[in-house]
Amino acid sequence: MPFSARYRPDPLFAELGPEFADPVAAARFPQHILRRRNQAWAARVGLDTLDDAEWEAHFARFEPLPRNVNPPLAMRYHGHQFRTYNPEIGDGRGFLFAQLRDDAGRLLDLGTKGSGQTPYSRFGDGRLTLKGGVREVLAAEMLEALGVYTSKAFSLYETGEALTRGDEPSPTRSAVLVRLSHSHIRFGTFQRLAFFERPDLIHTLIEHCAAAYYPQLAALGGEARAAALFGEAVEASARLAASWMGAGFVHGVLNTDNLNITGESFDYGPWRFLPTSDPAFTAAYFDETGLYAFGRQPEAVSWALAQFGGALTLVCPASALEAELARFAPAYQRGLRAHVFRRLALSEGAFEADMAFLTALFGWLTESQAGWDQFFHDWHGGGASAARAAAGPQGARYAEPGFAPVREGLEARTRADAGALPAYFGRAAPVSLVIDEVEAVWAAIAERDDWAPFEAKLADIALLREALGMSCHQPVAGAA
Repeated sequence: MPFSARYRPDPLFAELGPEFADPVAAARFPQHILRRRNQAWAARVGLDTLDDAEWEAHFARFEPLPRNVNPPLAMRYHGHQFRTYNPEIGDGRGFLFAQLRDDAGRLLDLGTKGSGQTPYSRFGDGRLTLKGGVREVLAAEMLEALGVYTSKAFSLYETGEALTRGDEPSPTRSAVLVRLSHSHIRFGTFQRLAFFERPDLIHTLIEHCAAAYYPQLAALGGEARAAALFGEAVEASARLAASWMGAGFVHGVLNTDNLNITGESFDYGPWRFLPTSDPAFTAAYFDETGLYAFGRQPEAVSWALAQFGGALTLVCPASALEAELARFAPAYQRGLRAHVFRRLALSEGAFEADMAFLTALFGWLTESQAGWDQFFHDWHGGGASAARAAAGPQGARYAEPGFAPVREGLEARTRADAGALPAYFGRAAPVSLVIDEVEAVWAAIAERDDWAPFEAKLADIALLREALGMSCHQPVAGAA
């Protein structure tokens, strides 16, 4: 079938040359069973016209897309992992498969997870468990629904191998995932170049990133461009951290190789959504000190940005970079207000008063241990939803004296043009994705090969996404 005219290949990363990536070949798999095809995003990048055989050829056997990356490239990077520097990492079970433009003109990557061994696999088999693939699909869909700027799970195939894993009952089923992302260039990509003391290559990468992702920096040069690029990454990453906090999401592993220059959330391993507010809640069983706990995520992202900035000191004065890093706190506060107010469909007012309201809200959520998703469901629409909230399963909590400041804040920020809410908000319970639900979805697949709960959950998340999109006038910046 001919490719759509909307398919716009643009393999810019390959032009950087051999210092940035290694050519690799995809593994060959005994089976190709399609489990997820993201047709909505396929349409946005001009790949929706592929038939089933073509989809399999490109996203299970990894035959190159026309005029695109060929061969696939395992990207080189280092990173701080739980704040210990590791120069032995890179794409160990994935590669950059293609780059193309979406319908908004953005340069996007198609990257893999579980596509086989690379020079950076170390002792790993380069594979992905099917459970890991299912979890990534669910996380990306839920975060997208909640307005978080996230990578998209583009394609998932079950591949017919039996894998042994220490953190899953083994043998377990295998899969290969393709994710659609707004850049796979990590903080650790720059850290690797600094490690090898290559300011020339840092300049090359800055020029590439400015041209590909921040074209507004084109008029700048040298140190000014380096500082400005860092500043853009600081603001984008601050918004990302704020959006996780508004979503009640815990990424789990905020190493410098898991944060990218466009401030997009990606790489979902031991993630969790909060059942109730708990700043100490962790997602990863191996996060023994709570370094990446829910309440510490802004700190973790800020620390990672400081390491990124440290790498840039080879080409830019530290003072200029420190000035850009100072943008983090105000950008985070603005982002938190934007995301929480969007989720509640509230009207913004005086900034300081709005931040005081958010402090009261987060404090009440933690103290009361009210259901996180239930609260945001009940009070979507602000004071206009008071009767609906009172009639819901948490109505008694909202009648307690401790809730009064939050109620007053909600009422004061109710939109003057608030009208009837989408039908979704008439349901008693919200769509949620806490760990018990995820495990139930997987149990049906593992025990009975029953994919109905998985498809039902995706359909429910789609209802949430539609409802939030219908009732919120302004999308959050960067949440396309």
